[in-house]
Amino acid sequence: MSNSSPQDSPKAPEVLSQSYALGYTYTRSTGPVVGRFLSGLRDRKLVGNKGSDGKVYVPPMEYDPKTAEELTSFVDVAETGTVKTWSWVTEPHEKHLLDKPFAFALIQLDGSDVPMMHMVDAPRESIKSGMRVQVRWADKTEGLITDIACFEPETDSKKAKPAVDTEAGLITDIKSPVYLNYNFTAGASTSTFLSNLKKGQLTGGKCDECSAVYVPPRGSCAACGVATSESVNLSDKATIESFTIVHIPIPGNPIKPPFIVANIVLDETHQSFIHIVSGCDNDDVRIGMRVEAVWKPEEEWDIAMENITHFQPIDEPDVPREQIARLKPLTGGQNNE
Repeated sequence: MSNSSPQDSPKAPEVLSQSYALGYTYTRSTGPVVGRFLSGLRDRKLVGNKGSDGKVYVPPMEYDPKTAEELTSFVDVAETGTVKTWSWVTEPHEKHLLDKPFAFALIQLDGSDVPMMHMVDAPRESIKSGMRVQVRWADKTEGLITDIACFEPETDSKKAKPAVDTEAGLITDIKSPVYLNYNFTAGASTSTFLSNLKKGQLTGGKCDECSAVYVPPRGSCAACGVATSESVNLSDKATIESFTIVHIPIPGNPIKPPFIVANIVLDETHQSFIHIVSGCDNDDVRIGMRVEAVWKPEEEWDIAMENITHFQPIDEPDVPREQIARLKPLTGGQNNE
């Protein structure tokens, strides 16, 4: 039986986690076919096109599915249609456009031959194959599929449409945001690294087999596959392994281009990480250049790599390219190069 008390047990490392949003918004060209369809949505019209076999496709196809020829014969179709098949959504996700139970359905619009998928807002007991539905337009249309707010049961009454800009041209491009929200939880090695950053100390993880030192540390060596159980305190001097000059502004980034982003290798380590190089002319930056970390004031230190604002050049000779991040011979004459 152990005589140790709970107070004698090693303190469990703090679990560090952080939510992130990874994403960007890019501009994609629509082309003449998709652009015609989206322009129709903006004008509260449904546009399809006709294939070589006479079938009408909505949304329109860029190429004939039978002949692979370009399709250029456009036709307007009705705002009403028939539910061909459906699936009920009992608990809408926060990303769904309807905040109450609804149906995803394949709807064949009158005048078309191929059904399209969209949402149907109707009571669960009324949803069935063969159900007649009509478009419910969004209050404001801008040339996106969401201009169709949803479909709803067909009625005899005709709703007046708001006036549209008849001078608006063909839509040629759209903004497409792509964002992923996720939560990152640091493991033991990363937690140690981040916690030491808050103390103004850079640390790495050392492989028990080949003595490679990784920064930021990882749980196991990429070369040997064994644990990197030893934590090593490191200098904040480093060498530039490679770099690029950024000329294009990055949304949300306070740093104005042009600026240098470089792969930095700290002394006595064997893996690079990305950081900013500043404090000199961009044209003077080169591979092998010696640099050191520039830290924020101590009172601003947090659990983040941003404690280092950038790396700046120091007056030391360049490191030859073939020596950057190379292992030195181990004790006993082994050479791991």
